[in-house]
Amino acid sequence: MRSRLCLWLAILLAGGGLSVSPVPGPAAALQDVESASHADTAATYQVVQVYSYPGYRLVQFTLAVLSHYSYLLVSGKEALAVDPGRDVDAYLEWCKKEGVKITGVFLTHNHADFVAGHLELAKASGCPVHVSARAGAAFPHKTLKEGDTLKVGEAVVKILETPGHTPEGLCGLVANKSKPQEPHLLLTGDTLFIGSVGRPDLMGGTLSAAALAGMLFDTWWQKLSKLPDHLALFPAHGAGSLCGVHLSDEPTSTLGVQKQVNPYLKYKNRNEFIAAVLEGLPAAPQYFRHNAALNKKGPEPVNWQAGPVLLKPEAVLAEPQEFQVVDLREAREYAAGHMPNALNIGVRGRLETWVGTMIPWGSRVVVTGSPEQVQEAWRRLHRIGYVVQGLKWDDWRQARLPQVTTGLLPPKELHHLMQRGEAPLVVDVRLPQEWQALRIGPAVNLPLDRLAELAPLKLDPEQPVVTVCNSAYRSSLAAGVLKRLGFKRVASLEGGSEAWIAAGLPTFGPEAMAAAAPGAPASATAAAPAPPAAPLRDLRLPERLAPAELRRLLLDLPGTFELVDLRPPAAFADYHLPGSRNVALEDLLKDPAVLTRTAPLILVDRDGTVAMAVGGILSQKTTRPVKVLHGGLAAYWSEVEFPPGGPSGGMTAPPPAVAPAPPAPAAPAAPAPPAPPRKKPAGC
Repeated sequence: MRSRLCLWLAILLAGGGLSVSPVPGPAAALQDVESASHADTAATYQVVQVYSYPGYRLVQFTLAVLSHYSYLLVSGKEALAVDPGRDVDAYLEWCKKEGVKITGVFLTHNHADFVAGHLELAKASGCPVHVSARAGAAFPHKTLKEGDTLKVGEAVVKILETPGHTPEGLCGLVANKSKPQEPHLLLTGDTLFIGSVGRPDLMGGTLSAAALAGMLFDTWWQKLSKLPDHLALFPAHGAGSLCGVHLSDEPTSTLGVQKQVNPYLKYKNRNEFIAAVLEGLPAAPQYFRHNAALNKKGPEPVNWQAGPVLLKPEAVLAEPQEFQVVDLREAREYAAGHMPNALNIGVRGRLETWVGTMIPWGSRVVVTGSPEQVQEAWRRLHRIGYVVQGLKWDDWRQARLPQVTTGLLPPKELHHLMQRGEAPLVVDVRLPQEWQALRIGPAVNLPLDRLAELAPLKLDPEQPVVTVCNSAYRSSLAAGVLKRLGFKRVASLEGGSEAWIAAGLPTFGPEAMAAAAPGAPASATAAAPAPPAAPLRDLRLPERLAPAELRRLLLDLPGTFELVDLRPPAAFADYHLPGSRNVALEDLLKDPAVLTRTAPLILVDRDGTVAMAVGGILSQKTTRPVKVLHGGLAAYWSEVEFPPGGPSGGMTAPPPAVAPAPPAPAAPAAPAPPAPPRKKPAGC
């Protein structure tokens, strides 16, 4: 348990987010969820598989650019759509081909990462929409609560209320109606993912993330964990989704397997679970809260045949500050010339997520590229609630209007400049754990989603800069951000780290070390000289406090620090340190005063694991000194209260009803005075 929490803490400090697969060899391409979403099919709904069960089938759709799974539960000529996306043609076409009619839509919760297609399907099929009674839906719907059922031909869906990711979250337990007590599968929505759980910090409003995480703990241990191990699990998202972290790329699993491999499901202590779920969460794109509100209100149906309104170049040129321009072309085309202030968010990639991350909600957005790219972007951006206008790039170019260029630096040229000591400043815009795992040399790590905020503080706009990511998708976008900020000489690494590795150039970090097989001939990676030491990074970590040090503080400097005990109230009542106060984990994390006080904060728990995790979280949010009792009260008990040489006394706690006897002294020469009653370690 302790090693797992330490791992989660390391992930927190690294920044969390998208995963990077190990590199099998120095010339292999670096793969990540980002670059894997660049395939032509990634932007369209694809059928993963049709799963057959007695009396019904489950059709699983995937939309890779949003890491979104949606479903049709089909029996006979009826189908229930589950968590559909906004552009619903794929579901309607499948049903038409199979001679099936959609008779209902089931939404597991108010989705935040995409606009759902519930009203689109209701309009197209004349079917009802089923949502939680707690969803606060403002559109026509039928409410669901614990124990309700939805019937689809021979299939029956039993509704389970599963709050945690959101307060209104539902899961659907599916069986044949002839044997409803023998379910085959569970539609888990965002409650339970393959390898992960739904993050609880996307709600905003009155409920804290810690409170929702506590609900998720109850959902698992009081409800889902008691279901049969053979149940197949079908979630609403896979790897790459920002609705959770560390999601598997497997589209399905079983409950029994997840009990063994899903790290979140092994925590039996409520506070440890909450701490683990809250650790390592990347920042959510700013559009999430708007999409959740839109799904709750009921999105307006889209006229998909209309296409985008096309603007003339003169209209954009006349009022450049009014528009947010997104250039949809490939990085090479963008670098050769683009509209001033345009950001390159390629249509081949996670267009939806990066527009929703980088372009403020409510902006007047213009997309430019080929007519086909403009049309595709207009359609896809409706998926996240953005209504955009279009401008054909050829119209701008043929009008001979101003263009801006950025550099595109080939890997071998950058390496040559590095060797000569003439390289520009390398700015790696990937997530911290990607950069730490494998990098091309000394670099400043400024994640793309914070680049506009950090670059003016960290970088010199007069200094030449080259931006780097895995595939050049993010680095090309980053080059545009720096240009907007007034940086004079900006380039992007052509092809990204993937091209660097393919060229056989040296890489550094744990992934690069793993790439060289034992006994293999020295490769470019292995033989390369070590890069100059990177500048020291300012990592805010909680200070570990030894039990003896804490005792000295208690004796010599009482009242100069805040001592918080994170254990359950019963354990605190049984035994606690003088001057400490008992605070529930969720209350501590949501209390803003904790971050603003100046006196040192000292956290104690049973064995130091939960306190260290919580201290890591708080240290990222405050400059206040945060300290953690190393080894927890278990160590304090054994080292201070009853060390090998005898008890030191001095602590106050009510004697337990039954207390274990202290260790027998070894053959004392004289009768020892009666030992004070030994206080029970209260959960240590």
